[in-house]
Amino acid sequence: MYNQIAEILAEQPIDLPVFNAIALELLHQLAENEINYFDVIKTIKMDEALSLHVLKMANSPSYTGLSKCETIDTAAIRLGSQQIANLAIAASHSSLHSSDDLMINEVMQYLWQHSYASALGCRSIAATTGHPQLADHAYMAGLLHDIGKLYLIKAMERVQNDGRLGLTFYRGNVQEVFAELHVEFGCRVMDAWNIPDIYRNIVAEHHSELVNEDDFLLAIVRLVNVSSRKFQLSLFPTHLASDGTEPSLQAFHSVDFNLTKLEAVMKGAPQN
Repeated sequence: MYNQIAEILAEQPIDLPVFNAIALELLHQLAENEINYFDVIKTIKMDEALSLHVLKMANSPSYTGLSKCETIDTAAIRLGSQQIANLAIAASHSSLHSSDDLMINEVMQYLWQHSYASALGCRSIAATTGHPQLADHAYMAGLLHDIGKLYLIKAMERVQNDGRLGLTFYRGNVQEVFAELHVEFGCRVMDAWNIPDIYRNIVAEHHSELVNEDDFLLAIVRLVNVSSRKFQLSLFPTHLASDGTEPSLQAFHSVDFNLTKLEAVMKGAPQN
């Protein structure tokens, strides 16, 4: 049955909605060496609903300052152009995690919780371990590392709704499909949408057994991904040892790294 499902999913169009036009535009702006503040604001304001969602996120406990932001402009001044662009991409990404099917919607909500918690966790690690210049990239890498799962659940929804193949998905076969295919299909999505290589590499390598030990951005994502299961912030969580033996921690041997603080940051992520 799994082989049949895999073949059917491979035939689905790669242009299923896992990005929207504004998110793609902002992603490519972020890839530029000098991001233009005014271009970012103009792009976000093209979508009124998105702008409101960005303001909601900017005023959440994870970002809020002494006073709330009333406009995108004031939020961008407080947070900076890169961080407000990150929030806009996250806001647009959040809106894609919903379905009329109860099981599929539940899976999508867990996916969003994991992705956004990972984004916050990755940003926190970069900022607190002597790599603040990586914080914005780390946020986006955490947000997008499991993009293949979003694509796959949307493809499964399409196949199920079509009805002609008589396939019904449940948590068991969804879990199997995710485990076997999410990296492959994540890379296909990144290639199809021409997403910058810095994020494509994260999608491709976040489960690899052999990785470049000098790739600190990848090490951050791998650590957060492992920790998310331990913190019960993963779709199919498992209990992991809490003795600090996770391989990803090796990249942080020279810094005072606190998993308890990481858990607090990630569990502070707002829900959809």
